[in-house]
Amino acid sequence: MRCGVGSPTRVERWRRRSLACRAMTEILLVRHGQSEWNALGRWQGQADPPLSDLGRTQAMAAAERIGTVDIIVASDLQRAAETAAIISRAIGVGPIVLEPGLRERDAGEWSGLTRDEIDRDWPGYLPEQQRPPGFEAHDPFIARIRAALDRVHAAYEGAEVLVVAHGGLVYSLEEEYGTRRGRLANLGALELTHHGDRLVVGERVDLVDHDLLTANAQL
Repeated sequence: MRCGVGSPTRVERWRRRSLACRAMTEILLVRHGQSEWNALGRWQGQADPPLSDLGRTQAMAAAERIGTVDIIVASDLQRAAETAAIISRAIGVGPIVLEPGLRERDAGEWSGLTRDEIDRDWPGYLPEQQRPPGFEAHDPFIARIRAALDRVHAAYEGAEVLVVAHGGLVYSLEEEYGTRRGRLANLGALELTHHGDRLVVGERVDLVDHDLLTANAQL
């Protein structure tokens, strides 16, 4: 059941929904626009580079396809928060709610490095899917993501929520739920449905046209 779609009074109707309708929260989990480190091929993790000019253009283009939502929640890292702010201004939904639990996976010793630098200093690690000691492991990362999404559901139960965060969240959720699909472009998105007792992972959505697509292999 999808409640309030297409209504200009969406937020008002959401507040009046019955408990049966409010049991389900629809979340569109969006990767931020291209950052300056994305453009340079540097692994980011929880480092905090800003958006590139192209990233800001991507965010504006994506806003046209998002339409309207009830709430916008974002990681507090500036590449996600700025993407969310651009979309917020374009669609007239705000203020943005910042959620630190939605930060990217910590890349540890690889933060700020290019793939060539990693291959030089940690030979064989990337092809063998090995990671350095400071790299955030899958299980605690998933637990952090789920706790953040649970807080979003608890606060905005029954709403349509835009969550602007990071590619690593999408990859880890897809891995956890058995639906890994390869690299995600900047302003690519994953549909999620939070039912309170469970999270359902849906389809991916591209929010920008092909001529604006950028996809990077680093976090």
